[in-house]
Formats: sequence, C-alpha cells, structure tokens
Amino acid sequence: MNYVPHTKAQIEDMLERIGVESVRALFEAVPPEYRFPSIHVPEPVSEIEIKKELRKAAESNTDLQHISCFLGAGAYHHYVPSVVDHVLSRSEFYTAYTPYQPEVSQGTLQSIFEYQTMICDLTAMEVSNASHYDGATAMAESVIMAQNVSRERRTKVVISPTVHPEYLATVRTYTQGMEMEIVAPEDPSTDLDTLIDQVDENTACLIVQNPDFLGRIHDLNGVAEKVHAHQALLVVACDPISLGLLKPPGEMDADIVLGEGQSLGNPLNYGGPYLGFFTCKKEYVRRLAGRLVGQTTDVEGRRGYVLTLATREQHIRRERATSNICTNQGLNALAAAVYLATLGKCGLTQVAELCYHKSHYAAKAIDDLEDYDVEFEMPFFKEFVVRCPTSVGEINERLLQEHDILGGYDLGRAYTQFQDHMLVCVTEMNSAEQIDDLVRALEEVGGS
Repeated sequence: MNYVPHTKAQIEDMLERIGVESVRALFEAVPPEYRFPSIHVPEPVSEIEIKKELRKAAESNTDLQHISCFLGAGAYHHYVPSVVDHVLSRSEFYTAYTPYQPEVSQGTLQSIFEYQTMICDLTAMEVSNASHYDGATAMAESVIMAQNVSRERRTKVVISPTVHPEYLATVRTYTQGMEMEIVAPEDPSTDLDTLIDQVDENTACLIVQNPDFLGRIHDLNGVAEKVHAHQALLVVACDPISLGLLKPPGEMDADIVLGEGQSLGNPLNYGGPYLGFFTCKKEYVRRLAGRLVGQTTDVEGRRGYVLTLATREQHIRRERATSNICTNQGLNALAAAVYLATLGKCGLTQVAELCYHKSHYAAKAIDDLEDYDVEFEMPFFKEFVVRCPTSVGEINERLLQEHDILGGYDLGRAYTQFQDHMLVCVTEMNSAEQIDDLVRALEEVGGS
C-alpha cells in the first residue's frame, strides 16, 4: 500500500523547482553498489566477531585521550568530574521525559530548578529557562524574544561581526520569512561604538559576544544604557567558564544572557548533543521560550517543584505561545548542574584562572617565534589569534600527522580578513609540556 501523500503532479513540480529530472536522479551521489536493490549485506557473524570489528573501527578514530588539543571555537575540552557521569547514569534521570506530572517528577523538576538557580547566579540574571538545544538556537530565540517584547514589533537586529559565525547563520535561518533586517558588519574589527550607532528606533536588540569568537574581552560597561535609550534590548552571549573570572553580563544591565553550556560538564561528543543556556530579566519572563520550573509548597506545607511556565500552544492560548521547545536538553542541563555544584564558586574560579594563565603563557611563547605573531591588541580569556607563515590547513595537518597535536581553528573559514590566521584555545586540560610541544612543533612545521 502506498502511503506517500504526494501526487504525481506535486512530485513533478518539486523536481522542476530544484532542477532535477527524476526522483532517481536525487540519489546519483550514492555509489551504485550501495543503492537499492544492489545492496550486498554481508553474511551474519557472531557477537564476538562483530564486537571485534567495531572495536577495530573505533580504534581508528582520533580521541583527546591520546593527542593534545588546542581547538576551541565554540566547543571546548574541559575536565568533567567523574561524579557527573555517575549522576547522569542513574535510571531515574537517564530515562526521564518531560515532567508533565509533578507528583511523579519531583527529582527531575528539582534538578532543573537547581540548574536554573545556578545559571542565574553565574550570569547575575533573574530568570533562566530549562535550556535550549545549543548556543546557536539560544541566540536565535533571543532575536524572536526581543521582537516580541517590543510592542511595535521592531524588525531590525544589530549583531556584532565577532559573534560565533554559526550562531549568526542560525539567526539568519530562524528569521527567514519574518522580514527581519539583520545588520551584521563583515569586518571583525568593527568596534562597539560603531555597532551602537546602528541601533535606532526600529531595532529590537543589539547582540554581542564576550569573550567574542576571537577570544577577546570587551568592556560592556555603559553599553546597555546606550541601547536602552532606543528602547532596544542588549543581548550578550558568553562562555560560562569565563564567568568564573569576568564580571557577569547581568551586572552590566544586559537584558538577555545566553551561550553554549557544553563546557559545563558535557564532553565534546562529536559535536552534540549540547546545551543552550538562556537567561533574561524577570520583566520579560512571559516572552521566554521553553519551560520554567518553580519552587512552591503543597497543602501540607512541604516544599515541591512544578512547571511554573510552559509556553507550548498545548498549554496556553496559541497566540500567547512562544517557541515550541518541548524535548529540551534535560540530561545536558543536569550535567551542567552537577558540574557547577561539584566545582562550586571557588572551583569554577580556579578553572577560569587556569585557562587564562595557561593561554597567556602559550600566546607569549608562540609570539616569540620568528615566523608567528599573536594579536595582543585586546585582552583575551582562553583563545587568541595567531598569524601563521603559511596555510593553517597545512600547519594543522602536519601538527596532527607528525606530532599528535590537534591545532587551532582556521579563521580564514569565517573571515576573509583572517587568511593564514589560527584561533588557538588553551584550557586547564593543556599541561605546560603540551604547550611547549605545540610551540616547538609550530616552529618546525611553519619555520622559514
């Protein structure tokens, strides 16, 4: 029985729009021997044999237990205390779904409430939701929220050119069809004053990242006042680890603070799943996407936890609903909560200080090399820009193949102005020996 709902005319119309002659032609990129019905499935083997084959395949992968890593650019190699995985592995957390029924979901609700509390403390903000899919999604949601907050539905957003380029791409994708004007200068040297000058009476928000994608630390004092003069919102994306050392955006009167929470107890995991944290001022809570867990007391005076705010159209009137964030990153948020509770205020500060001092040690050593220059124009946290004597791709290939070192991010991929420039990241996981090895390797593979 054919369950495909499309008519022949609809299929022909779709194929014409994308410039393909037939449905079969869509699969020409797949080698013929792997297309149905020519698929040749190997004979069945025993469990012992298949485990041996899978183990051999897994051992061909590169992992950060056997090489040193200086790659960041939004995903970071930080230490994850063993207690994080122990808590995550508990069946009541590992298999938990949306806590619709508070009477049977107190554990999940409390863990989310604790997560929200710690994220608010970290960012110095008043309200946190129960997470987004990742930092890029959180930034896109901030644009929609800022527009919804403005009574006249403002249609302009000003974004710093040094926010994560993938976050900017996600914002553009999210706002397709919304008739939004995204003002994002291409020159990464564009300063804050120039960005603020772009804010006008039709601007919903100004979005900046601190530390920015290039690792640089900006002074945001006074920025919110200038943005608020136009009744626009200030949105700040940040690295949560940096908040162990830097002044939190909430103390600089930011309206929305967001970011990628992967570095809070979540491993790199081949790029996901990750965790987007999202906080805002209490006055905007009704426009918050996702869900909000609150603390209350029952009829007997006992403390309990409930879904205080659920913004799905299934729960409230459709015209008042915000984004339908239903299956959120609950397990990742739990990891962040356990990580923050384990480290505490002093532990997080120690991690941030290690990142700061180790990265500055590495930057000075690399800058001392004859053929490399480090950008020291602005203070930086744990990432810094290095001008290389040749292609970053060539340098990284030799670093990996000859020295077992995963090099920095090729900034030429994101900015035409930064051809042959590398973004190097140093965290507490990089020992002094690894940093010294990197410096020696860079001298060898890039020397004139």
